Amino acid sequence: MIPRLRERYANEVLPTLSERFGYTNRWQAPRVIKVSVNMGVEGAKESFDDLESAMKELAMITGQRPAITRARKSVSAFGIRSGQAIGCRVTLRKARMWEFLDRLFNVAIPRIRDFRGLSPNSFDGRGNYSMGL
Repeated sequence: MIPRLRERYANEVLPTLSERFGYTNRWQAPRVIKVSVNMGVEGAKESFDDLESAMKELAMITGQRPAITRARKSVSAFGIRSGQAIGCRVTLRKARMWEFLDRLFNVAIPRIRDFRGLSPNSFDGRGNYSMGL
């Protein structure tokens, strides 16, 4: 089964972009390659239970088991040591990525209270987009 958003991108968005910007090759058009979802867990340094519950929630949201992220170096101001578990992350690609983006755009973002749109200034110089919830 082809994800709904991917089908719409291929049938509606890609031809429109090619026509509007004059792309001669379909690979010239911008496309989504991967979606990275990460979560920093504040209580992870005190108890592993907070990290486990965060991992379960992230797994329910993304449909994929998250990996534990660890501190690269010690920071005494934050009270963390190198190698200590501080969060979790998931990298989504292909069908899971399109399903996640479909649910994000059509279910989660419209439910944000006082939502005024996503900022166009959140793109970096290489075409990556960052947003926080």
